Amino acid sequence: MSILETKGLVKHFGPTVALDGMTLAVEPGRIVGLLGPNGSGKTTLIKLANGLLVPDAGEIWVDGHQPGRESHAVVSYLPERNSLPLWMTVDQLQDFYADFFADFQRKRSEEMLDKLEIQPKQKLRQMSKGTREKVQLILTMSRQAKLYLLDEPIGGVDPAARDYILDTIIRNYDPAAAVILSTHLIADVERILDEVIFVNQGQVLFQSTVDAIREEKGKSVDALFREVYKC
Repeated sequence: MSILETKGLVKHFGPTVALDGMTLAVEPGRIVGLLGPNGSGKTTLIKLANGLLVPDAGEIWVDGHQPGRESHAVVSYLPERNSLPLWMTVDQLQDFYADFFADFQRKRSEEMLDKLEIQPKQKLRQMSKGTREKVQLILTMSRQAKLYLLDEPIGGVDPAARDYILDTIIRNYDPAAAVILSTHLIADVERILDEVIFVNQGQVLFQSTVDAIREEKGKSVDALFREVYKC
C-alpha cells in the first residue's frame, strides 16, 4: 500500500490554482524528491498531506487514511520556515515533542544534539539560523514516523549545514518509511534520492526513479531539471 496517494487533487487560493488535478503515489522505503520551481505546488501538496489545508476537489490518503488524527500519528513534518518558539530551550523543545508525539525517540535526539555540541539549556534565539534549522530537523527525524514531509530542508543554510542535514536524513529515517523532500536545489540533494517527482503549475510532469533517469536519459537529475524547467 502506498504511504501517500493522491488522485485528481485540486486546491485554489482565490483565483490562483495551486494544484490542478495532481495524481501521484509514494511507496514506503523511498526517499523521494518533490522537485519544481517556486510556485509549482510543492508546499501546497505537503500541507495537504499534513492536514494543514483541505483540498477543493480530488482525494488524498496518508497510510490509507484521509489527513486527520490517524495520519498525524504517522507523519513527521518539517515546515519551510522555522516554526519553533524562539524563547524555548532545547530541553523544553524535547519535552514538548515527547509529550505531543508518542513515537518521539528522545535518546536519538539527544545523541544528535550532543554531536553538534548544542547545549540542552540553550534557547533557540541564542542560535544562528543554521543551528536552529538543524535543531528542528533533529526533532523531526527523531520521530519513528512512517512518512517524513520535509519542505525545503536545505534552503537558506550554508553548504556545510546542507551536508549535515542530508546526512541526518539518511542516517535517521526508518527504511520502512518514506521521505518526501521538497526542494529546488537539485544538485545538493540528488545523491540521497531514490525517486523524483517533477511538478509544475500544480500538476505532475512525471515520476521516475533516479536510476532510470540516469540509464534511460543519460543525464543527472539536476541536468534533466534544468532542461525541463529551462533554468
